[in-house]
Amino acid sequence: MSAEEPLFRVVRGVPTAEELAALVGAIIVRSRPATAPAPATTSAWARSGRPAGRNVGPGAWRAAGLPR
Repeated sequence: MSAEEPLFRVVRGVPTAEELAALVGAIIVRSRPATAPAPATTSAWARSGRPAGRNVGPGAWRAAGLPR
């Protein structure tokens, strides 16, 4: 593909500037590789309400009050 060659061309109709912008946007989104969604992270506040598996056994009461 040369520098003068257009990436696409309209072969029928007369699209408005908005229609061309929507077409370019759709082409750009479709040409990007699919990425995996970022893993969901939970806040310390949300984790504090859940039972913690590490606070089991001797000294668990002390470990429960320590920051993670």
